[in-house]
Amino acid sequence: MKYRLLGATGPRVSAIGLGCMSFGGIFGTTDDATSLRCLDAAYNHGITFLDTANIYGMGRSEQVLGKWLALRKPNIVLATKASIVNGPERRFDNSAKYLRDELHLSLRRLGVDHVDLFYIHRRETSRPVEEVADILGRMIDEGLIGGYGLSEVSPTTLRRAHVVRPCAAVQNEYSLWTRLPELGLIQTCAELGVAFVPFSPLARGAFGQRGIDPTALAPGDFRLTIPRFQGPHWAMNQARLAAFRSFAADRGLTPPALALTWILDQGQHLIPIPGTRTAENLADWAGAADVTLTAEDRGALARILPVGWAYGDRYGPDQSASVEHYC
Repeated sequence: MKYRLLGATGPRVSAIGLGCMSFGGIFGTTDDATSLRCLDAAYNHGITFLDTANIYGMGRSEQVLGKWLALRKPNIVLATKASIVNGPERRFDNSAKYLRDELHLSLRRLGVDHVDLFYIHRRETSRPVEEVADILGRMIDEGLIGGYGLSEVSPTTLRRAHVVRPCAAVQNEYSLWTRLPELGLIQTCAELGVAFVPFSPLARGAFGQRGIDPTALAPGDFRLTIPRFQGPHWAMNQARLAAFRSFAADRGLTPPALALTWILDQGQHLIPIPGTRTAENLADWAGAADVTLTAEDRGALARILPVGWAYGDRYGPDQSASVEHYC
């Protein structure tokens, strides 16, 4: 495993992290024993950057991580998030009271007295982001968090927050089939010395070793709400994905390893956090940081999966309304 800095001043983390959303059951049923084996495998592969949130399984993901941390006492960098308030009407809360209350609940579930990185999971648009940066900065001063991050934000939001208190990381969706961050956000992060943390870098399983069949997904699986996995959109996406899989095989790589290698090739400040529930799936891509793309590889990938190739939106209407649109 290779390592990168999580922001201009660190800490040093594995070039590939692990997203722990699936431990909460959002992509289908799971159990703690399977999740613990996955965490063991990640650590054994050199992965030292773990990402979770209070909302993942309504605390279950953090509880699993807390159990593992108590058992293994590993040397890792831990990130969690808060801001999404579920209920009859989903809303976002970036207030000082809410963020503090939720952080303390997260710390209790995780069994730690601080986290290295704390994100606002979504921006509350009615609250100035400068106020939020000040709130998070005070948490840094108190030793509750090592740094703060923003999720699904625009370059201008990042700039505004960064002036008040330097931001450590921005987490937005980014992969070979979701390319919006290339239109200013990745560049702004590089300019400011902010880490860019792509989530869903394997396109929610579309770049997985075995691929996915949307018709076989369990009821309640989050992907069933995403247009790219539905009807004619998915059928048209399959042709491009098949060509990508063929190229990966010719290159001697698994599809997920090639997808992650492409992301790592976009800049030293990118630290993707693929998610999985199992040690077996993790093994398909854990070595991606040791792969180097050639100029020929880059050209071939640009032809096979050109910018904007994916059919259908990356989110349904409800989810799409929760992210910042800047292009």
